Amino acid sequence: MPFHSTQKLSIVRNEYFLLYLMTLKRLFLLISALLWSIAPVGKTADYTEAAPANLPSGTPVENPDPARDCPEPAMSRLRRHTAAQGETIESIARQYNVIPAALIGINPMLRGGQVSAGSAIVIPPYSGIEVEVPAGWNWQKLAEAYKVPADLLFEANGCRPLGQTVFVPAVNRSIGPSVNPDTTPSVQGFPLPAPAVEALRYGRQLHPVRREFFFHSGVDFLASEGTQVLAAGEGTVAFAGPQGDYGNLVVVNHQAGKQTRYAHLKDIAVKVGQKVLSGEVLGTVGTTGKRDIPPSHLHFEVRYNSGLGWVAEDPLLYLQATIKK
Repeated sequence: MPFHSTQKLSIVRNEYFLLYLMTLKRLFLLISALLWSIAPVGKTADYTEAAPANLPSGTPVENPDPARDCPEPAMSRLRRHTAAQGETIESIARQYNVIPAALIGINPMLRGGQVSAGSAIVIPPYSGIEVEVPAGWNWQKLAEAYKVPADLLFEANGCRPLGQTVFVPAVNRSIGPSVNPDTTPSVQGFPLPAPAVEALRYGRQLHPVRREFFFHSGVDFLASEGTQVLAAGEGTVAFAGPQGDYGNLVVVNHQAGKQTRYAHLKDIAVKVGQKVLSGEVLGTVGTTGKRDIPPSHLHFEVRYNSGLGWVAEDPLLYLQATIKK
């Protein structure tokens, strides 16, 4: 074959090859477009939402979650310490880097200043106290009363809704509202005719029925239904009648900003405004209201007046001599 014929045939083959490649390219683009048009719309929606302008690129958009964003509440991180012979409140506090007032506040048995060998001491994760929340209060009001930043108080309690009690962290190594000492005790009598068994103590306790820790604002003394309930000191009746979980309740205000409460009564024998003497009958033991233990008993509280309202304290500080062991 002549040379020029061979060259011409080679050029034609190249042109056909280029035409073939262009056809394949157009076909590929057509198929891709068809596949894209029939793809599920929902698959791309997850990737089209822009993050808020105040967040850096790539920051996940999530709802606040206490379990993820906050530490566990302080009161769910308690530890136990078994006291050894010779240990003191101060030495135990130093061991766990908390102030003595934090141990005393959460362990009522330490309020006498002594540590018994073998006793179980509850240790908070850091210095602070557990307090009752007065009715109608919010985080901001609590923060102002205890001079603690509201965000710190909120975080110390796990960023959860305000409950019956809160843990107040110690700031500037001091905690708790100031209390005027009762130099002449205005509460010193026993609220029942005879010494009684202490069924449930004051403070943070393991609930005997629900088997969970809770704050008990008084002491439950076992007594038969109908047993007389007596005023623990001279004072004026501030309340007498049904009151929610307390059931039938009598409240007596005493001198030096003290107050006593007598709950779950069957009958009430006094009226609001009435003056009563120590040992005077206020009513009888009953089973009214929401009780923490099934047997009939008197729920007895001692409170003091402060900037936080009527704050509960341990009744055994006043009644130690008359408790039946």
